[in-house]
Amino acid sequence: MEMVIAIAVGVMFASGIWLILRPRTFQLIIGLMLMSYAVNIFIFAMGRLWVDKPPITPLPDIDPAQFADPLPQGLVLTAIVIGFATTALYLVMMIGARGLTGSDHVDGEEPRE
Repeated sequence: MEMVIAIAVGVMFASGIWLILRPRTFQLIIGLMLMSYAVNIFIFAMGRLWVDKPPITPLPDIDPAQFADPLPQGLVLTAIVIGFATTALYLVMMIGARGLTGSDHVDGEEPRE
């Protein structure tokens, strides 16, 4: 299971880097989103993947290894909210730049042929 998650995170992050290197702004935004999703999955996986386990230990004399860690869950939830806000900001900036330059290229001009 860990190998599958590691490969999925690696493929998502590599795809995000590849999209960031593209000349269009929409591809840049999608690449940034893929990279943030890959980091979120990585952080979530570091908190141990448990099924049907309570998130917090109720008593001090119980083994904490039997419980899921709530910190990565909180970090990922916060990262999702911040990622949504920054994606909205990127889209507004992309629409504004498209209106000013008339192009959706990152450098603001169409390639010469």
